[in-house]
Amino acid sequence: MVVVLKDRILSQSAYSAEIDVPLEKIDIADWLFTLPEAEYQRCCMPDHIAAGVTTTDDGRRMSINVEQIGSGLVVQHYVAEVAEKTYCRMNSISDVFTANGRTQVNVVWELIAEAIEGGRTRYTNRVTAHPTDVFMAFLDEHGLSYEDAAKARQDAGGDHNRRETPMFAASIARRALANRY
Repeated sequence: MVVVLKDRILSQSAYSAEIDVPLEKIDIADWLFTLPEAEYQRCCMPDHIAAGVTTTDDGRRMSINVEQIGSGLVVQHYVAEVAEKTYCRMNSISDVFTANGRTQVNVVWELIAEAIEGGRTRYTNRVTAHPTDVFMAFLDEHGLSYEDAAKARQDAGGDHNRRETPMFAASIARRALANRY
């Protein structure tokens, strides 16, 4: 069993984008769990590679995302902790494939919609990564410092989130307006 070091933050970023759709029409959970793979890929080309949905053994909804973040290929196994129209909190023990081999980090992805003036909505994409015991052992094994790894993850993850957030917002808006792709 992987142990998450919740008292440490490996990286954290939050970006927002405004969309011309009233909050009442937004359903982030519906968007997330019906998102076609091609639409996911369009939301951060060329980083987004594949996406799908499944369930855990105990029936919780799950989103599987494969993406390139910096130099790492990341396979995210996001389990829904909260899946509502205006807020989703997804939690993943993510596999990260690097030039040095495979490790695991904990990623918490929050998707937030808030009403703003003029009948518009602000979408916020918040991503927080925590190290795991597996990640810390990986650093030790390869003689890497936590500080260097955290800086690299912060730089790469922040850049990725900055680029995908407006594309996610636009996709959520299209879904809300068309109720299909």
